[in-house]
Amino acid sequence: RTPPNPSLSPKTLSSLLACGITKASSQMYISPDPFTGLKGYWSLLIVNNAPKDVQEYSWRKGANDTEENLIISYNTTSHSQQNGPMYSGRERVPPTGALLIATSQLNDTGNYTMRVDAINDKQRASVWLEIQMFEIPSISVNTSCAGLNVDSVAAICYTQVSSSEHMTTSPDTKTLIIKRVRSNDSPLPIIKKSEPVSLTVTYGPSYATIFSTPVNYQGILPAEISSQVKMECLSDGILQIKYHWIHNISVLSFSENTTLPSLTWDQMGRYRCITENSATHEILYNEVQVQAHVPSECSSCPLLSPNPATLMPLPRQCLSSEMPSSLCVAILTMQRHLCEPVCPFAI
Repeated sequence: RTPPNPSLSPKTLSSLLACGITKASSQMYISPDPFTGLKGYWSLLIVNNAPKDVQEYSWRKGANDTEENLIISYNTTSHSQQNGPMYSGRERVPPTGALLIATSQLNDTGNYTMRVDAINDKQRASVWLEIQMFEIPSISVNTSCAGLNVDSVAAICYTQVSSSEHMTTSPDTKTLIIKRVRSNDSPLPIIKKSEPVSLTVTYGPSYATIFSTPVNYQGILPAEISSQVKMECLSDGILQIKYHWIHNISVLSFSENTTLPSLTWDQMGRYRCITENSATHEILYNEVQVQAHVPSECSSCPLLSPNPATLMPLPRQCLSSEMPSSLCVAILTMQRHLCEPVCPFAI
């Protein structure tokens, strides 16, 4: 390792270590090279190591230093600006000699040549400028549908910063790295957000509840023969919950609701509502028992000449449809005949 030059003062040595030396020679150059700009934003081409006695800076579009390619020139003595054939109205040259292009367009892409006319010298330098569209970052996810408290989701953001000598991103795209910071790096490049990605969280069913008219209690739904019975099954969940009803062992319907317009003996029995979520593979069910309801006024019949043999209460099997309906109807008809004289509420 070569020791520091003892002839350098501590102040000079400190400045060199802090700032670095960009060029070993005094040759004029343009930075950054190449330059990648974004459509619709400023592009700034900076002159470095220009002679001290510059009288005019002139910028041309293309690699040839001809008048036909002249964009703009700046006279340092008169502080005046002259526009050339390639001037678009968006170019400016400040006293530093840099070329500033406002609202950059895709057709601004190409070679740019800068010529410096000094009192005792003329120098040229070229740079490649490329203008790109600013693409909104994209997001990818490993799934668009995830189960609640079950699945995991990974989302990856893809940035669209083009790598160059001046600016790049880290391999994981989380860090923006700017080398050799320039004055126009403040503020930092405009940040845009990606379009939101839809994620469906599936869950349920977590419950299945049956509401009915008449009201059911503890799984028993009492209803009178020929009356209307309505049953509604409610549940929760995403994706869409599927319903189906089973009466005893037969499939009845595939909707949330089921209605019996005029209850018959054959419709007595167990009604089960099954809820299913195809996404979570969860299945729940609830059920009620529809039973015949006999008004209390006719549970026994006070005849004028009571005869215990004629008092025939409705068999328990009829209330749960365990007995053939034809036999239940025959018993009920006999009771109706016995009860009608004194029981206006007889079935």
